[in-house]
Amino acid sequence: MFIPHPTNSLKAVTLTHVRYQQGDRLGYFLAWVSLIPVFISLGGIVSHILFRRELQAMFFALGLIVSQYINEVIKSSVQQSRPETCALLEMCDSHGWPSSHSQYMFFFATYFSLLSILHRGGIGIAPRTPNQVLALLPWPCALLTMYSRVYLGYHTVEQVFAGAVLGLLLGAIWFWMVNYFFINYFPAIEESFCGRFFYIKDCSHVPNVLKFEYDNARAARMRMAARKVAAD
Repeated sequence: MFIPHPTNSLKAVTLTHVRYQQGDRLGYFLAWVSLIPVFISLGGIVSHILFRRELQAMFFALGLIVSQYINEVIKSSVQQSRPETCALLEMCDSHGWPSSHSQYMFFFATYFSLLSILHRGGIGIAPRTPNQVLALLPWPCALLTMYSRVYLGYHTVEQVFAGAVLGLLLGAIWFWMVNYFFINYFPAIEESFCGRFFYIKDCSHVPNVLKFEYDNARAARMRMAARKVAAD
């Protein structure tokens, strides 16, 4: 059992350390909004990588990690303090510029939107669903996250806007690097020992992955049914 030394202060894991004013319903809602990056990372990207093994998703996740690393480097270099409310939130031991939550969400929204509009990875969810509609989906969450960090007292307006601009720029740059440079190596990764062993694949060339998998699943079921009838 760990026993803290009286001269040492304890620190919280800031990833899920979100506080709001008791009785403030908007604050309660925005506290959950602040956790959207966690839901995206654990519930979305990690599960997508585990169950779909898509290279596009893997490089998307890698970009988010690189973006967060850059955020930490900048924070450590600039060392701009959080607003005065940090004392109540027990966050004064960390720096605030730029906001990592805003940077994460704007990186995610930018990459996802470009992925939707430019048909990389075939993420259409239904026939006749405009990709422009899909491209708009993450932006309300990104804006709400940015607002929540100011409302809850974790950041100043300047800090969240800095994170948003940096996330947008890094998301666009990373998308270009992945889909116009790294993508040339996707076939080699697919055919490598690890790629074949872990069933890693690239569907960037497929216009609509869900329709492709749906059609192939139906065709496989029909072939199995036909073989069963023939055997009987």
